[in-house]
Amino acid sequence: MMKHTFYLSLILCLLGASASAQFKRTAKGAQYQVISTNPGAKIQPTDVITFNAVQSTESDSVLFSTYQLGQPIKTPLRPSNNVADLMDIFPLLSVNDSVIVKVPVDSVFKGHEADMPPIFKKGSNLIFHVKILQTQSMEAAMAERNAAMEKIKAEGEKLKATENTTIANYIKTNNILAKSTPSGLRYVVKTAGLKPKPQNGDTVYVNYTGRTLEGKVFDSSIEADAKAGGLQQPGRTYEPISFAVGTSRVIQGWDEGLLLLNEGSKARFIIPSALAYGERGAGADIKPYSTLLFDVELVKVVRVKHAAAKPAAKAPLKKKAPLKKRVAAKKKN
Repeated sequence: MMKHTFYLSLILCLLGASASAQFKRTAKGAQYQVISTNPGAKIQPTDVITFNAVQSTESDSVLFSTYQLGQPIKTPLRPSNNVADLMDIFPLLSVNDSVIVKVPVDSVFKGHEADMPPIFKKGSNLIFHVKILQTQSMEAAMAERNAAMEKIKAEGEKLKATENTTIANYIKTNNILAKSTPSGLRYVVKTAGLKPKPQNGDTVYVNYTGRTLEGKVFDSSIEADAKAGGLQQPGRTYEPISFAVGTSRVIQGWDEGLLLLNEGSKARFIIPSALAYGERGAGADIKPYSTLLFDVELVKVVRVKHAAAKPAAKAPLKKKAPLKKRVAAKKKN
């Protein structure tokens, strides 16, 4: 993170040093200044562009950065819907050009001023620093995307084939005494609660931390765990999340696992990809066919009224013959 911050600061300084005080203005009111080292053909309306971008306030508070994200943006050009989408700026640029854009905050939030975050002030600007890396035709971009998807699929199939072995090795290496369910969920109850288990439809309140098998923290409702794992969650309120269990509001592994726990329990779930995000994965940290670890605490259960279970119907008793007839039958034999 320190390395990314250093490079980001260096980029902002170089762009600022290269810029003169003269800015041009678009028809929608954005101010811009292009910094070109080797001007070439301008971006065409049919192009797909790849670019790095830093979005910040006038006081240099960084709101978004592809440098920190570690991946540039790729998008086709399209008609501009908002002054902040920069679609009016891109046709003015060539590959390797940089541009500084000042977008009036009042224009961005025009008509819904109440939604303006406190970090912005009326009359201030949203600042963009953009560097164009590549232009492609739509056909070339789609071919590149399809090739990348095929590679991901092939890697995913390999992971799928070895997932059970990976889970077994993880359990053995870490000396975990886990229970298993028929679906493939493994779980360890670390602290057993004393109150009843939830039922389908009950609202549960859960604290949790999610990790990959490699130990990467990708989500947490616990601030200390998030900080220890280097997880950045701006604006996150650290408190138990709530949902109706057994209603497919969460991944299948959670729905199944939480129904196994008494209220107040703490447990670890080892959730195979088939009960999590499968072949799709979820973001940069959860790759396709990833087994996930969740440390959970079932903090509270708010129970709904459940229909009383009907007693099982008794099989009808076989009517026996009267005693006299049974005795007579024995004598005949």
